[in-house]
Amino acid sequence: MLHAEKLKVGATPVPQAEILRFIAPDLAEAGIELEVVEFTDYVLPNIALSEKSLDANYMQHKPYMDKMNEDRKLNLVGVGQVHIEPIGGYSKRIKDIKELKDGATILIPNDPTNGGRALILLHNSGLIKLKDPSNLRAKETDIIENPKNLKIKALEAALLPKTMQDADLAIINGNYAIQAKLTAQDALILEDSRSPYANIIAVRAGDENKESIQALKKAMQSQKVKDFIEKTYKGQIVPAF
Repeated sequence: MLHAEKLKVGATPVPQAEILRFIAPDLAEAGIELEVVEFTDYVLPNIALSEKSLDANYMQHKPYMDKMNEDRKLNLVGVGQVHIEPIGGYSKRIKDIKELKDGATILIPNDPTNGGRALILLHNSGLIKLKDPSNLRAKETDIIENPKNLKIKALEAALLPKTMQDADLAIINGNYAIQAKLTAQDALILEDSRSPYANIIAVRAGDENKESIQALKKAMQSQKVKDFIEKTYKGQIVPAF
């Protein structure tokens, strides 16, 4: 009997690894053994993919991948969108965004793309004004109006749920919010489905048309996965295909 082809995919635990494990039986039927390797950060899965210890990864959106390609001289490409994880503002101190006081502390992710994304959410929510709210890499220096004198502090994305009690508001990525048992209903402010930040399957340039990668893409963009996302994550995750 022929051995199944092995496909090693890096992913953050929730929801990416969960979705991958859900489609593993479908890939097995196609003769592909899926191995899911979990990561708790956004940098290492791209390094591992570039260095060929992974065949693909599923843990990021295109703006983040583009920035990593630029900063680390990587050559990664996206082969298909799967879902959007709306980034949201959560608080242990207030129940409504209108209760946010002058001088309040807001935590945002410290990586350039998710930091920019958090600032755009704050702009769209009327809390600050950015010079160019269409700039996906907006920085704190791009804030031109801050009427409440909000103190913005940047931390590693994975740490935000654990440290949110130390601030008035924390802007948390969807996957980390789910892990922390926060729901879309808990968010005081939330990105909508117009977001350009759909999570993608990423591979090394040149591997896009490999049969195993195309089989992965087909399985991930199936009606079965769409139904699984909608049923399991109840609006916290939105299908993007």
